[in-house]
Amino acid sequence: MTYRDFDTYLKKYPTPDGRFGPYGGAYLPDELIPAFKEITDAYETICHSAQFINELRRIRREFQGRPTPVYHCERLSNRLGKCQIYLKREDLNHTGAHKLNHCMGEGLLAKYMGKKKLIAETGAGQHGVAIATAAAYFGMECDVYMGEVDIAKQAPNVTRMKMLGARVIPVTHGLKTLKEAVDAAFDAYMKEYKDAIYCIGSAVGPHPFPMMVRDFQSILGIEAREQFKEMTGLMPDVITACVGGGSNSIGFFTPFLADPVDIVGIEPLGRGPAVGDHAASMAYGSKGVLHGFESILLQDENGEPSPVYSIASGLDYPSVGPEHAFLRDLGRVKYETISDEEAMEAFFLLCRCEGIIPAVESSHAVAYAIRYARTHNTGSILACLSGRGDKDIDFVTESYGYGEKFNLD
Repeated sequence: MTYRDFDTYLKKYPTPDGRFGPYGGAYLPDELIPAFKEITDAYETICHSAQFINELRRIRREFQGRPTPVYHCERLSNRLGKCQIYLKREDLNHTGAHKLNHCMGEGLLAKYMGKKKLIAETGAGQHGVAIATAAAYFGMECDVYMGEVDIAKQAPNVTRMKMLGARVIPVTHGLKTLKEAVDAAFDAYMKEYKDAIYCIGSAVGPHPFPMMVRDFQSILGIEAREQFKEMTGLMPDVITACVGGGSNSIGFFTPFLADPVDIVGIEPLGRGPAVGDHAASMAYGSKGVLHGFESILLQDENGEPSPVYSIASGLDYPSVGPEHAFLRDLGRVKYETISDEEAMEAFFLLCRCEGIIPAVESSHAVAYAIRYARTHNTGSILACLSGRGDKDIDFVTESYGYGEKFNLD
């Protein structure tokens, strides 16, 4: 399929049962089926409510500080050649990342449903901070499950969550990272679903979560599309964003699906292609079920999730949102990989050339933009800078110093 075939895409997908082609759905224990039907019914009601939409717009404008700008990286572009790099600056969204876009929507939904608590998982901590912020804003309790490894790597965000009133609950089993945090949060929700809502941190999970997160995050692409055209009079040649579960990327991509624009999602190659050294599910995975949805999954011969790794805590997830898998099968979105080393070179280049400290997750998208600019003598690429790197600076300096190993002059 080409971009010309996507004019009616959003009206067709997901289907009423939450499918994106062969992916998606809701694989749930019997006791949770009524709870997810309640969420689906509530969302399908409020997403057409002028009152809800206007309240969410007010929150985005007055509390989040939207719209965030599109920024031209002139010095970085000139350093690399003639291709021009632009960034959608989600690092300037309140709490420092794109995550608040869907967390405030989910919090408003929870308020509409009469829930008293928000339950969430987090890897890099940005989703945890965002959901803690939403809970404080709406006057709700908040439990955030986080792997012990990520708690150690992302100490500033742990502090922020606690300051906002959330309980940060360490997850101590398995690899003690994002997949295990999702397991723990889902188990907790099964015990508290009557009074709580599970606010998943990406475009994954059982229906309706992939649809809800996509819809709330689409503000990214809607704004960027209008802003870029106003700035340049053109569409970008390429847009790109990092993909773990895929929340920032699906929101960034969908408003561009019907435009003559190449779309590239970036997965973390980590240390390399060996099992346990990366989290590039699209590149090395196969169809499977995890956390209540069907998608592409890194798994062993028994169908169990494989161990995963990324220098970016928010990307080390063994699967990917079902809509991403579908868009790849349709041929509309291409998925590439970026290694730890490439991401960290991009991290330091953006710091030195533009005065922007990016999240390590976002650095994967910046790295692809740099790779593209080095190999194309014309045109433009627009990358989603999904978050800022305040949370990463201690880990980065301990592991990489101040970028001495990279050519930053």
